[in-house]
Amino acid sequence: MFDLQNIRSQFPILNQTVNGKPLIYLDNGATSQKPVSVFESWMKYYTEINANVHRGIHTLSQLATEEMEVSRRKIQRFVNAKNDYEIIFTKGTTEGLNLIAYSLTNLVKKNDEIIISHLEHHSNIVPWQMLCERTGAKLKVIPMDENGILQLDFLDKNLNEKTKIVSVNQVSNALGVVNPIEEIISKVRKNSDALVVIDGAQSVPHMKIDVQKMDCDFFVFSGHKMYAPMGTGILYGKEEILRKIQPFHGGGEMIATCTFEKTTYADLPFKFEAGTPNVGGNIALGAAVDFMEKIGQEQIQHHENALLDYAQQKLLEIEGLRIYGEKAKRTGVVSFNLEGIGISSDVGMILDKLGIAVRTGHHCTQPIMNFFNIAGTVRASFAVYNTFEEIDVLAEGVRKAKRMLS
Repeated sequence: MFDLQNIRSQFPILNQTVNGKPLIYLDNGATSQKPVSVFESWMKYYTEINANVHRGIHTLSQLATEEMEVSRRKIQRFVNAKNDYEIIFTKGTTEGLNLIAYSLTNLVKKNDEIIISHLEHHSNIVPWQMLCERTGAKLKVIPMDENGILQLDFLDKNLNEKTKIVSVNQVSNALGVVNPIEEIISKVRKNSDALVVIDGAQSVPHMKIDVQKMDCDFFVFSGHKMYAPMGTGILYGKEEILRKIQPFHGGGEMIATCTFEKTTYADLPFKFEAGTPNVGGNIALGAAVDFMEKIGQEQIQHHENALLDYAQQKLLEIEGLRIYGEKAKRTGVVSFNLEGIGISSDVGMILDKLGIAVRTGHHCTQPIMNFFNIAGTVRASFAVYNTFEEIDVLAEGVRKAKRMLS
């Protein structure tokens, strides 16, 4: 049974006031709040078993190692990876994408092609541009229409033997548009031998993920958007590909043998986990998985989609308000502007005075903003603890901002 008040009670930060008003936190696309169970998991590591992992024979090191590896197996199950060693701990989505782009350098040559989409976050643009600069490869972009819907006939015309990588997000952080990942991957498999990279930063908090059914080669996401601490994240990669590619970082933990003449690398997953990991954070990421699974991912998705539908209905009652991507399938995000008010941050500051936290600006997606010929949007993004009453307050706050700024 979905018990919203019980869920909210697990988030102490929601009880505070901001500028004398009850906090309404609608910036979950940037980072979600954390439940008590995640704090407790993190604290237990530092107060009871703080030790480095994989390196010690003493009891605390063994306990810390086991807790982190239990977390790895939870995440394996969470995304339905075939093997636990296909789950690589990272600092987040950005590091995961950079790891892939760097590690694939030797597999990409001059005049090869890399395809991304117009809907990408900068973290799924810049690493591929850097790879193109290193190798002489060419970057191509799947266009979108005025609703933020990708024009996939582009793939039919551009996938070929030169295509080495196709990297797209599953959900747009700026617009909330849900991309047809299965169709994209099917087209890639039919027309090329390219590797498929999926940015799941905005999808993992809102929907159930099955990387085997999806048949992607890589899948990356961050912990801090799914109720886990900042500085945590996951790179999933198919075993046969992870074994072929080079490590991103070198140092301790990722070696099998090291001499001044030659170093050989450790087996998976440690080949890609150089140095001391964020042990407490990685364990707490497993606790965040427990939190989501206890509620039920289908329940979370149903509640958040209902919030989105309600928010769109209430906001569109405001004359002169435009929602970007309104006609597209979306989840988790409503991104909008008010007609005649050119600076989204002005709206955001007024909402903040009312205790409402939203994100304003270009959301690290300047190409999207350029497409719409705007500097930025106001973005309200939802999590499992948000309520319909909070959306009512948001809508009234937007009306107040419109009156003040018109």
